[in-house]
Amino acid sequence: MTARRVLLVDDEVTILLTLKAVLEVNGFSVDTAASARDAKHKLHANEYAMVITDMRMETDAAGLEVVRAAKLAPNNPAVAVLTAYAPEGEDYSGDGVDELLVKPMNVQQLVNQMEALLISHEDKKQRAMALAASAALSGGAHPGDAKPAPAHRK
Repeated sequence: MTARRVLLVDDEVTILLTLKAVLEVNGFSVDTAASARDAKHKLHANEYAMVITDMRMETDAAGLEVVRAAKLAPNNPAVAVLTAYAPEGEDYSGDGVDELLVKPMNVQQLVNQMEALLISHEDKKQRAMALAASAALSGGAHPGDAKPAPAHRK
């Protein structure tokens, strides 16, 4: 099995090193970034199956910068936000976040959530590609769009 490549972004070095070790033991290949700027650079240079980012780093919006950069990546990685501050009722899905992970958390729970997110995200990508292929094969036409062929004159 090929290790799934993850970009882990957090400005707390102890969290980066601890989670990197835990994820590697569980079969993930992990790159780290300590800032949104570093993460965006790595996203431009590499492909990742998943990006996990802290929300608040050098600025309160740094995590959203990472999320937006990940969503612009050609391979469309799954994106999870790892935060110690999970405001009740806050929904980041409109910003492109696939999962909200609250730290600290149980290691096995984290790995299970990551596995589930990777599977569901890959399923979404496959469905989107199938729909695009279907639309391309049908020439982009939809039922009811067809017009009768013009009559031939003699």
